[in-house]
Amino acid sequence: QAIVEDIMLAKAKELNIQLPDTELDTAYNEGKKNIPDDAFNKELAARNITCADMREGVRRDLLAQKVIEREVTAKVTVSDQEVTDFFNANKAQFNLPEDAYRLAQIVVTGQKEQQIANRTGDDAATPQAAQAKVQMLMDRLKAGTPFPDLAMDFSEDPESAPKGGDVGLVPASALAQAPKPLRDAVLKLQPGSVSVVGMEGGFTIVALISKEAKGQRDLSMPAVKDTIANNLKGRREQLLRTAYL
Repeated sequence: QAIVEDIMLAKAKELNIQLPDTELDTAYNEGKKNIPDDAFNKELAARNITCADMREGVRRDLLAQKVIEREVTAKVTVSDQEVTDFFNANKAQFNLPEDAYRLAQIVVTGQKEQQIANRTGDDAATPQAAQAKVQMLMDRLKAGTPFPDLAMDFSEDPESAPKGGDVGLVPASALAQAPKPLRDAVLKLQPGSVSVVGMEGGFTIVALISKEAKGQRDLSMPAVKDTIANNLKGRREQLLRTAYL
């Protein structure tokens, strides 16, 4: 990861990408917001780093993210024809035999992961770091940062992170088999809202995008078109990012 970051920083310099001090200050302060000073200092000591080290890490992450946004995200496009072609080739996927829930998630595990697929390489390796990270994410959501952007930048789930946290349509029967805290949280949500669920030492921020009644869907429904476009874009972005790195 350090080697990749060095390459990204060199690319940022080549592209003349700047990081204003105000942006760095904001990101750094958000990372420690609502964490008591004693707890924050203990976490730094556990990681064997200083405040200056943490600030430098934030700077590197933000610059790497800016490179990815310019060189990868901004270059990925999906045409209406491609969306139509995908729908026509996969109509059966859009015929719902039962009611379903379209969900998205940001997973924070609270333990070190062997592989991180998010755009920043961020990994909350301890329960304390996970709690702080979830607080930071919720603050950013409340401030208006789009859920998909946070999922791609910070989620520790390798499957859904590249797709902006999208886990697709979850049939009611499948939701009934989910862990009770997650199931109960989803059933209480209204479309467009989120909830934090404690999951096996970590957390899942789950978002209910929409509730879908059973039956055949078509491209006249904005949710269908947007879902296909976002999935195609997420796949291409991940492929291009892998090739770029």
